[in-house]
Amino acid sequence: MEVGLTERLDSFVRKHNDRQLVTLPLAVFVISLIILAMTFASSGSPVKLGMDFEGGTMISMATQESVSAIEQKYADYPITDVRQAGSRIIMQFGPMNNELQQELVSDAIDTYDNVEINQIGPVYGASLQKQAVQAVIVSFIGMAIVVFLIFKTFVPSVAVVLSALSDIAIAAAFMNIAGIELSLATVAALLMLIGYSVDSDILLTTRVLKRRGTPQENISNAMHTGITMTTTTLAALVAMYFVSTFSYVLSPSFSQISLLSNISIVLIFGLVADMMNTWLLNTSILRWHATNVGTRRRKA
Repeated sequence: MEVGLTERLDSFVRKHNDRQLVTLPLAVFVISLIILAMTFASSGSPVKLGMDFEGGTMISMATQESVSAIEQKYADYPITDVRQAGSRIIMQFGPMNNELQQELVSDAIDTYDNVEINQIGPVYGASLQKQAVQAVIVSFIGMAIVVFLIFKTFVPSVAVVLSALSDIAIAAAFMNIAGIELSLATVAALLMLIGYSVDSDILLTTRVLKRRGTPQENISNAMHTGITMTTTTLAALVAMYFVSTFSYVLSPSFSQISLLSNISIVLIFGLVADMMNTWLLNTSILRWHATNVGTRRRKA
């Protein structure tokens, strides 16, 4: 599979100039920033915050009632999500006062079997939100510093940082479109995505700048290695997504593992975006840079 993909992508890169290659990833990046800006304007955050950061109550219970019936029954509470997970129903509520929360918990325990309750206070949620933002910013700054120290050249270093930034922006925009909330799980996925992005970008940059041969030959060699790495990871993530999301199909006793499901789907979309950014955006910038540097050296 990756051999055919690599050959088609290599042929595409060879047939198009640098300006043509950079158009698609930059357009997707700009659209992603617009989506994030619109979400920020409407909700105060570039990605819709989940219960981990806003606070609230999550109740999981065993019941044969339908999702619509449950949603109607608890309409008087600040209910934000109701979903089926095998033989269980999972309800999620926004912040509420202690009296209303106690009433909700008591009603669920008295009415249903095998009730599981998870509560997060708004103060603790705000603290987690601040720590998550700091973790992403520090990770990104650390990544940028390491990249600049490795290559000590402005254009290739900026290309790596830009590609990683685009990966994060596209993944976050996808979360808004797909209705995936920002949680501790998805923050972990975004942090992992920074590592995956830098891995493939540094592979490409090192091959182009520090190996003999023409820029296009080095790009082709790096592409064969990089595509194999990414498709292998994608295969594992797709398997993890289906197992964690649709395990109840195999047995009603199984329930959806939302943490693994959210991590895997965000990483899947982020890695697809990384393939575009690495082999179109970063490749076009590096090929332009290497060609210009070679031309100046020959003239000198």
